[in-house]
Amino acid sequence: MCKFLTNGVIKTLTLAGVLSVSAALPAAHAAEQPVRIGAIYIMSGSAASYGKFAEQGIQLAMDEINGAGGVMERQLALTLEDGQGKAAVAIQAARKLVYQDKVDVLMGLDSSGVAQGLVPVLPELGKPFIITHAATPDVTGKLCNAFTYRVSVNVNQNMGGAAAIAAKSGAKKWTTIGPDYAFGHQSWEFFGNYLKEKNPDVELSASPSFPRFGAEDFTPFINSVMESKPDGVLISLWGGDLVNFVRQANDRGFFKQGMTVLMSVGAATEVLTALGEQMPEGVWLGTRYWYDSHDTDANKKFVSAYKQKYQSPPSYNAEGAYVAIYAIKQAIEKAGSTDGKAVAKALSGMVLDTPTGKLTLRAGDNQALIGPTWGLTAAMNTADKVRSLTEVENFDGEKVTPPVDPACKL
Repeated sequence: MCKFLTNGVIKTLTLAGVLSVSAALPAAHAAEQPVRIGAIYIMSGSAASYGKFAEQGIQLAMDEINGAGGVMERQLALTLEDGQGKAAVAIQAARKLVYQDKVDVLMGLDSSGVAQGLVPVLPELGKPFIITHAATPDVTGKLCNAFTYRVSVNVNQNMGGAAAIAAKSGAKKWTTIGPDYAFGHQSWEFFGNYLKEKNPDVELSASPSFPRFGAEDFTPFINSVMESKPDGVLISLWGGDLVNFVRQANDRGFFKQGMTVLMSVGAATEVLTALGEQMPEGVWLGTRYWYDSHDTDANKKFVSAYKQKYQSPPSYNAEGAYVAIYAIKQAIEKAGSTDGKAVAKALSGMVLDTPTGKLTLRAGDNQALIGPTWGLTAAMNTADKVRSLTEVENFDGEKVTPPVDPACKL
């Protein structure tokens, strides 16, 4: 009897052990699988440096998170696609990432035009997408949906800051040079509206200049602006276009005309590094993030780690991508799952600790309540090899973010 019972107990324990191991296999297998992140950035052409900086920000965050044990005991893994600045290419890339590469979360986008094309497709893909660069207000406005989030400054927020700078300058007659798509046109529209609110007497050009994105010769537009003799000019060119514009404008004496010049994203370190001393002193530069203007422990840690890893100061695109990875981590942990709908829901209303401070993803439209930074170019920062900024102002996101667009129905 005892022997039988003993054998019975042994057999029962053995069977229980087998069942236990069998039950644990799926969980163990899942734990071994990485959390897959799909990113879409411009990795070729004149704006490729933006994609490079974003990739570096992603990699730094992933190294930190993976080194600390990952997310829910799973490592993060990245699949990066070149969106080429084309909506059709980005849509195809997003579908590949979801259906073929089986990613859990999506992020990226450098172009507003691309964002306008891709965002309406996201609900059918069923994965949250965090925008870290593209600035059109539409994607958290009339095109908003439950899967689209943005952790970076949009045109509306940036132009609120730009208008405040412009109003203080005293310049009355304004024009613009911007890319001939959503970003350029919306920048001019919002800038003009906000500036008129602050100073109804300003004059806005009826014939602003909108060269095509990727144009190589900006001379006709430079000449046209100089001939019209404005008091101020808003320049919303970016990336390689802005680099080429500044070089050609220097040759034409554009910056010696006494105009107040505002470059809406001129303080991108991608641009400043490429231009060096060719970026003139005494012009106003805007940016979504300036590495030397946030006295927070998180920013000090980020900047130090980034410089150590990449030997250059971080750009706003690197910071935005870095923040997005930590947002993904926090959302997955909150959801307790990588299910697309659950992670998207967890992002809604989330408050993040970021290099710029506390950041809220507003539940009403999934837009981060974050303000731009503006500063006046000064002497070269010889250590970082970029123009330094003076009279720096970090605008309060709560103050420069308008209410939720009534057209946004989440």
